Amino acid sequence: MTAVGAPTDRERRSSEEMPAALRRDVRLLGRLLGKVLEEAGGPGLLEDVERLRRATIALRAADGHRRQARVQVVELVAGFDLDRAELVARAFTVYFQLVNLAEEQHRVRTLRERRQHGGQVRESFGAAVQEVREAAGTDGLAALLERLEVVPVLTAHPTEARRRAVVDALRRIAVELLRLDAPRLPGDDEATATRRLLEEITGLWRTDQLRRDRPSPLDEVRSVMAVFDATLFRLVPATYRALEQALAGEASGTGPPPFRPYLRWGSWVGGDRDGNPSVTAETTRATMAIQADHVLRGLEAVTRRVAQALPIAATTTPPRRELLASLERDRAAFPGPAAAIATRWPDEPYLQKLLLAAQRLAATRAALVGGAAGSGSGYRDAGAFLDDVRLVQSSLAAAGAARLAYGELQHLAWQAETFGFHLASLEVRQHAAVHAQALAELAPGAAGDAVALDRLATEGWGPDASGGPLAAEVLETLRVMAELQARYGPEACRRYVVSFSRGAADLAAVRALARLAVPDGSLELDVVPLFESRADLERACEVLDEYLALASTRAWLERRGRRLEVMLGYSDSAKDAGFLAANLALYRAQGDLAAWAAARGIDLVLFHGRGGALGRGGGPAGRAVRGQAPGSVAGRFKVTEQGEVIYARYGNLAIGHRHLEQVTNAVLGASTPRAQAAVAAAEARYLPTARDMAAAAEAAWRGLVEREGFAEFFATVTPIKELGLLRIGSRPASREGAGGAATGGELADLRAIPWVFAWSQNRCNLPGWFGLGTGLEVVAHRSQGLDLLREMYAEWPFFRSLIENAEMSLAKADPLVAESYLELGGRPDLVAIIREEFRRTRVLVTGTTGAGRLLGHRPVLRQAVDLRNPYVDALSFLQVRFLTDLRNGLSGAEAARAAGLVLLTVNGVAAGLQNTG
Repeated sequence: MTAVGAPTDRERRSSEEMPAALRRDVRLLGRLLGKVLEEAGGPGLLEDVERLRRATIALRAADGHRRQARVQVVELVAGFDLDRAELVARAFTVYFQLVNLAEEQHRVRTLRERRQHGGQVRESFGAAVQEVREAAGTDGLAALLERLEVVPVLTAHPTEARRRAVVDALRRIAVELLRLDAPRLPGDDEATATRRLLEEITGLWRTDQLRRDRPSPLDEVRSVMAVFDATLFRLVPATYRALEQALAGEASGTGPPPFRPYLRWGSWVGGDRDGNPSVTAETTRATMAIQADHVLRGLEAVTRRVAQALPIAATTTPPRRELLASLERDRAAFPGPAAAIATRWPDEPYLQKLLLAAQRLAATRAALVGGAAGSGSGYRDAGAFLDDVRLVQSSLAAAGAARLAYGELQHLAWQAETFGFHLASLEVRQHAAVHAQALAELAPGAAGDAVALDRLATEGWGPDASGGPLAAEVLETLRVMAELQARYGPEACRRYVVSFSRGAADLAAVRALARLAVPDGSLELDVVPLFESRADLERACEVLDEYLALASTRAWLERRGRRLEVMLGYSDSAKDAGFLAANLALYRAQGDLAAWAAARGIDLVLFHGRGGALGRGGGPAGRAVRGQAPGSVAGRFKVTEQGEVIYARYGNLAIGHRHLEQVTNAVLGASTPRAQAAVAAAEARYLPTARDMAAAAEAAWRGLVEREGFAEFFATVTPIKELGLLRIGSRPASREGAGGAATGGELADLRAIPWVFAWSQNRCNLPGWFGLGTGLEVVAHRSQGLDLLREMYAEWPFFRSLIENAEMSLAKADPLVAESYLELGGRPDLVAIIREEFRRTRVLVTGTTGAGRLLGHRPVLRQAVDLRNPYVDALSFLQVRFLTDLRNGLSGAEAARAAGLVLLTVNGVAAGLQNTG
């Protein structure tokens, strides 16, 4: 990272190790931001930014005198008045946003250069195809491709701290930065690009970093739709084409693809009502209308574009009779447009057919989304549209134009197959306790009784069932699900996730309520249990046995081809048992469920509720897939994608492509018999040791979080109270009725996202490592114990993934900066426990990896963290200053101002660390 002003010697040496193109971009953006600061605030503002930057760099370089250097930073920050402190905080925040953008652009540049020059790209489609062919043969590869499923589920979990306006401004800056690499017009010279960058950076600087209003659920839907419009719609066919090229080589695009579409998109945005009273049945109905509007507009636009590229004459490429008959039907349905098209393109049947298909899509959208009359002229469903596309394909292929049949036209087919007319399968989620309350209103005798609820689901309800507003909303949600299925197809909205599933009755309750809401049984309902706490994970197989013993469940399971989906929660389990114990509990649950399903002939799909932060199951997705238990992948991977993760992975087309390539590579590679056997052998050898470590780690975790006064300590030493004011999502930080840590009460009802977010802000990253050192120490103290840990790290993918994620959390933490926060709590006993566990964990993690220092085996990443840390420090010390004022009893308008400045620094620290929750 290069300075806003003149770089220090240390920065100069480090930046010289950067790739030249990245160094150029970072220096340019830093220099231009410095110019914008001078123009906006005069030379004094830039001087203050520079003084703080140099002070934090000196702090990092102080070695044995760091405490004295810290005092100097604290005094410098204390000398800013609130107006100046706000401007300085905003300068560092904007700088991080620009540097993140430069690094993203460099990732894209690197990927492009590797592919252009034929360089070996790790975790690629080609590598996956080679790996599976070597392990399972050509037939094994074909069988695995037939089963392959990758299902990202987009959620509105509030972890994207940036405003949409900021994201849009950064996207415009990215376009200008790209011109420096790839000028397209005569005027795209460096001077023009610099002028435009200055203009856009000025706009970013003057854009308010904080939202003034909390977004509504439909605002969140529209934010996700912006990603769909910008990248996802184009990303899908590009991904499929790359896989086809890896499989078919030069024959790619000359015949039907050698695999079925395997990407499926899900969404909780507008469907997840767990603890969010703003999401209602009407919200869910409106959400699907928005999704349908976007996907139908997209399909119509692509259909028209492909049509214009196929002005193929009937004389050169004779159409099949079936295509001509279809054209006649279209002309009857749209006589006016058909006549105009035929007049302009009289001998181009393929173009005519596709333009009339686009006309039919417009009519479909008018009927489905706008409720317009004349719905009979639209398509019945996406399958009918696909029939038309395939009719054109088959006619072109029969006439010898296979490349035209399976080129861009195949991209359109892939988009329709993947997105349908609903774009993403909208999933409903609700807390089990809500269903229990609804049943207490409707059928008090049946609540909690799985067998009684099963009878209601099978035999129906009496005519006198009635309840209050809560029950009415639950029933209306189920009716809306049935309505959406009738309107957009069964896959539009069929999954109902029950959070905190603890018994068969929690699942049977949804089936019973569905029978009351939709008595004719037309609702296709997949009830998905979500097991979250460690105790719930351990009981998962037992609960499912009880659930499948019910008549209504058995009948449903047979109708679904014995396919069952089970969701595992990574967030609450980590909050409940700590990092190591939770990860091991999740790993064991995966293996237990896979074995349970295999013994019963059930086709199991595991749904991983991972967060963005490492303390919530985050980290590289490919590595996570490889680290799963034997038998639990089996060609499928379904996972939540949320907040900043959505933009980080899918905000850029090239990066989105690379992410899906890596995930596909991991799913295919992890599913071969050879890979499964290797993982099973490692598990058999090392699992008993891991259990011993987990027991000790959990004891250490509970010894901290259950200590008297810990909740109050947490509320004081982190900005958790202030995060509740950060309007980054429609959902509250705590579930309804909870005291929550924000008020010094119990931690149980505080959601995992703000819990992790708060600990990352105070530079502890506690949920991502605490207890691990105590667990590792159990083994390290044995004879040859360190050798065993290193062997586990080398041979067991699960353990390697766990250690590397903890290593990243430790690298982003900083004891000296964190101490400034921890001192606010007035609990030296707790501070001593945290400090000692950090020391222990760091020593044993580096001993396990054999690297000698954190991230020692990943020097590029280590350098990036080292270069960022002083800048994050600047924001952290500003944040501590404002928190100190607030914790010392600041009130009134001054308190409101200080809280607002805390939130500004929260954005900056999140950008610097590149994660929130």
